[in-house]
Amino acid sequence: MSNTDLSADYLHLLGRISETYATGQARAQQAVNTHITETYWQIGRDIVEFEQGGKSRADYGKGLLNSLSRDLTLRHGKGFSRSNLSRFRQFYLAYPKCAKASHILSWSHLVELLKIDDPLERGFYEQQTIREKWSIPELQRQKKTSLFLRLAAGKDKDAILQLASQGQVIAQPADLLRDPYVFEFLKIPEPHTASETDLETRLCDHLQPFLLELGKGFTFVGRQFRITLNNTHYRVDLVFYHRILRCFVLIDLKLNEVEHHDIGQMNMYLGYFATEENTEGDNPPIGIVLTRQKDELLVEYATYQMNSQLFVQKYQLYLPNREELRREIELTLQEAHAPTPQDNPPG
Repeated sequence: MSNTDLSADYLHLLGRISETYATGQARAQQAVNTHITETYWQIGRDIVEFEQGGKSRADYGKGLLNSLSRDLTLRHGKGFSRSNLSRFRQFYLAYPKCAKASHILSWSHLVELLKIDDPLERGFYEQQTIREKWSIPELQRQKKTSLFLRLAAGKDKDAILQLASQGQVIAQPADLLRDPYVFEFLKIPEPHTASETDLETRLCDHLQPFLLELGKGFTFVGRQFRITLNNTHYRVDLVFYHRILRCFVLIDLKLNEVEHHDIGQMNMYLGYFATEENTEGDNPPIGIVLTRQKDELLVEYATYQMNSQLFVQKYQLYLPNREELRREIELTLQEAHAPTPQDNPPG
């Protein structure tokens, strides 16, 4: 056997061992995580069941966690602070059946989820963390930017409940959209306004958080993508390819209010990509015009009978008003439960 054959066989062996080792490490880490979360869940259950065990035990009241923290620390050392015991208790109350998520997510992920009081909102971030494999910083960022509230705003009750229970399912172009997009990671202070070129450069310089904001499935293709028609050059600000929808996604950035010719230009870009850039298996491209201001009536008329894959969306450079978004969603859910005249017929 030649040295070349031996070298190839050795490299194959090296690869197999590395893969086996990495797989074993991942499984061991998952097993440790499962045991840790199960242990914390059982501690939380024991605390809650003790609290519910009648007056003799209820007399411990708020002092129970303090007593447990002191005595468990004496027996086992660190890890039994009052705040930790409170989290274990909260964990059991939030997942009384030790839900599947508690085995998939790390304890650090679960702690971030337990900070969310609303069960609908918590359910969304749980599903989305599993679906998109968010790290702790990524989960924290999406919570901070109120992703659930932004996605739920404007939806009806059934759509909000589905979003909370399943996460964001990407099945059609409209599922990609966020209202508004939030670029707080650029740290451009208000009322300072960057130029379109500066904004584009900053987004490309912060590509990782930008992709996180766009959502799962986006891969970066390029910026200032040149299109030539009859010796005239045009440039698309940003071009992505979406792996799930199998299509190009074109993004144009506008500093101020979008104009009708901006929409017409994006429609031309879509026609060009569909004809000149798409290959076998690609779906029709999607176009998103991102603007600071949006005249809904102008957009409605400018897109009349136009490509249904063209969207005009707002972006902002600061965090959204969480309470306003929450009130909008709560109002939608309340209206869904409001009695109708048929429910209360006249006597």
